[in-house]
Amino acid sequence: MNRSFTLRPAREDELPELSALCLRSKGHWGYDDAFMAACVPVLTLEPDDLADGLLIVAEAQGVAAGIAQLAGPPGEMEIDRLFVDPPFIGTGCGRVLFDWCIRKALALGETRLEIEAAPDAAPFYEKMGAVRIGETPSGAIPGRMLPLLELRIGVAG
Repeated sequence: MNRSFTLRPAREDELPELSALCLRSKGHWGYDDAFMAACVPVLTLEPDDLADGLLIVAEAQGVAAGIAQLAGPPGEMEIDRLFVDPPFIGTGCGRVLFDWCIRKALALGETRLEIEAAPDAAPFYEKMGAVRIGETPSGAIPGRMLPLLELRIGVAG
């Protein structure tokens, strides 16, 4: 089921609501309470996340359906967050947010994006053209390794 999504910058007053959306999205994959509690600091959006204009909200009929965020210095940009609220999973929201990440990165002169993906999210990114290049330590769970992917963008051939 495809819905129509409107993209807009995130606002400071909605950061708690958007942080909760990130946690609901992560929780969709069935993690236990201890795991989810460990993820709270990593998934909490702060006012600093708004400073560079690289945090976007996808809305459906005025409701926040998902968020995406790019981060990193020029030449090393990454998809830092891409979360879809569970009621909107499978509606095309993730694709809309992913496409925004590519457009924004290209506009900033990037030719590649790195993605530290949750294991359950890696197949989505691979479907979008990203390639697994290794693993990276989780920022939330000591000893847990996450798939590291790379997406080449705006490069011919």
